[in-house]
Amino acid sequence: MLRGPAAMGEPWQPQPQQQQQHPRLPGLGNASEPSAWPAAAGGPGTAAPGGGAGGAVSPWDIALCATGTAVAGENALVLAVLFYTPSLRAPMFLLIGSLALADLLAGLGLVANFAVRYLLRPPSEAAELGAAGLLLAAFSASVCSLLAITVDRYLSLYNALTYHSERTLGFTCAMVLLMWLLCLGVGLLPLLGWNCLREQSACSILRPVTKDNAAVLAVTFLLLFALMMQLYLQICKIAFRHAQQIAVQHQFIATAQATSTRKGLSTLSLILGTFALCWIPFAIYSLVADSSYPVVYTYSLALPATCNSLINPIIYAFRNPDIQKSLWLACCGCIPSTFSSRPRTSSDV
Repeated sequence: MLRGPAAMGEPWQPQPQQQQQHPRLPGLGNASEPSAWPAAAGGPGTAAPGGGAGGAVSPWDIALCATGTAVAGENALVLAVLFYTPSLRAPMFLLIGSLALADLLAGLGLVANFAVRYLLRPPSEAAELGAAGLLLAAFSASVCSLLAITVDRYLSLYNALTYHSERTLGFTCAMVLLMWLLCLGVGLLPLLGWNCLREQSACSILRPVTKDNAAVLAVTFLLLFALMMQLYLQICKIAFRHAQQIAVQHQFIATAQATSTRKGLSTLSLILGTFALCWIPFAIYSLVADSSYPVVYTYSLALPATCNSLINPIIYAFRNPDIQKSLWLACCGCIPSTFSSRPRTSSDV
């Protein structure tokens, strides 16, 4: 027997099903959207493959988090050696400590970014901006520390006679403090409104940094690297001129000075060369790309860039004879007989 409208001669029409509405977090877009660097693939409002709440963890994010953990542990070891060794208090070691601290914070920033993206529930806008600011400040300080080390090496060769009297520990501390204040200011920019959380179409590949701000940072980085390269060329010229001047002296002195100069140039070449290979592709890509580009490109360039903080202690701090001696003393209480006992010169790096 017919019931309802059909029984009264009215045509039956299917009732539309009510669509379930999913709430969106204000300011953060979809909850499955990645919360920080790198930005999601496919443009605003889309989730990165495997990322976000309720999805599988992206292997790229695991790699970044593992790299950050290794970076933090390695640079913490450098800082511990510098802190607990009273003889390592020269301005040169203060700059090495600044670089290690910057890379340590960069590693912690990568771990914090992973935690904000996958572990923090509910998502927090302040946490996302804080993780992005920590990464910006840390990597800015790392770049500036490398520039400061290059300037220090240039001055040690250009003003070799007055270097130790002019470059006092107090002056170096003041310059390092000023540098860190500037880098902390850069890190505060996302919290002060330099972000794209309210306008997803303006996001760069480094969400929540906007495309315009990312371009400014990339251009600034390229200018700083050009300055570092110019200083490096001047260091080479001065070092070769010194080598020619001491060629007429005693053979032993000339050999020792030439060895010191070669080692210094080798160290600078390793640092700047590695720095260029790790960071320049990523800087150029951030100039031309935006959040609509495939996320795999961003990850594949961001991972080598972060690995620069992993390589810095290996090619710089751990190659320093004084730091090596401190490590040997801390680990086994002895110093290998292969260590040279010659005094350090201004050409040492």
